[in-house]
Amino acid sequence: MRKTVVIGAVLIVAAALAGGYWWYQKQAPGGEAAAPEGMPAGGFATPVEAVQVEINRVELKVPAIGSLLSYESVILSPEIAGRLDAFLVEEGKPVTKGTPIARLDQSVYRAELARATASLELSKANVERFQQMQQRDVASVQAVQQAEAALKANVAEIALAQAQLAKTEIAAPFDGILGLRQVSVGDYLDAGAPIINLEQVHPLKVDFRIPETYFSIAKVGQTLAINVDALPGETFEGKIYAIDPLIDREGRSILLRATIPNVDDRLRPGLFVSIELIYDAREQAILVPEQAIVPIGTGKFVFKVVDGKAVQTPVELGIRDAGRVEVTKGLAAGDTVVTAGQLKLMDGAAVAPQPPAGT
Repeated sequence: MRKTVVIGAVLIVAAALAGGYWWYQKQAPGGEAAAPEGMPAGGFATPVEAVQVEINRVELKVPAIGSLLSYESVILSPEIAGRLDAFLVEEGKPVTKGTPIARLDQSVYRAELARATASLELSKANVERFQQMQQRDVASVQAVQQAEAALKANVAEIALAQAQLAKTEIAAPFDGILGLRQVSVGDYLDAGAPIINLEQVHPLKVDFRIPETYFSIAKVGQTLAINVDALPGETFEGKIYAIDPLIDREGRSILLRATIPNVDDRLRPGLFVSIELIYDAREQAILVPEQAIVPIGTGKFVFKVVDGKAVQTPVELGIRDAGRVEVTKGLAAGDTVVTAGQLKLMDGAAVAPQPPAGT
């Protein structure tokens, strides 16, 4: 029985070999197998995905994170104590510099101003009377001087009363947008009590830190590419306008400050942002997809397609950008590199390059 099974298996293998030979003959007239495109007859090429290197501009960047800040920000508060008599604008609305925001009760200060004004009129009359009496030798020089001093004191009292009256009105120190008020009409406010915040949002600022190793490349006027989590897919541009001269000893970092235009009013203080400080650019960089790079030991290689064969080529890399890698040495314009299928290749292996799937 076992002998019969063995004989049957041999016959099956023989039939398969004969069928394969017949197929081989049909596929290649004259006894030669049809070769894949790009290969000489009688050979076999490994199908791989390959692309031509890209020549494009690359920017050298330092990544950082930060939060947007108002260009100017202030908590409006009274300089003197008093009861809040009126809130003169709507919270959350834009205001211009000098716009009255809130007013304290003015009754006491107006009364003091009226009293000082009345005293001033009396002092002027006294000075005039004593001067005339001195001309007739009825009043002494000292009496005239005392009357003049009283007049000056009255003038100072009026200036003080006017200043105190002016301080009952709190005005916007710059153009901006009001926040939400923290008090109500009728509240008694101490000097310095917070009333409402005012934010200048045209433009905005952003503070961020970079490692001290980039100290020599950070310059005023450099451009930033800024991405906001709240507005995915959009990039905003900013420029450095100030650099802190003090390097942080604990974090070993440099603090930089930049401005961001906000003319369309789409950004707001407090938004989290990711930042790329662009400090250099190369216009004719050679770029390949990241998947083309093959690490072998401590080196980096690509398989370059040359005359239908894969040539293992050592390369030196530059920056990485959006799924691409800059090759600074080892490739030239017009070269084609394998991007998928490298694990099946050896140096000098025949390949049949195909465009990447989905292209």
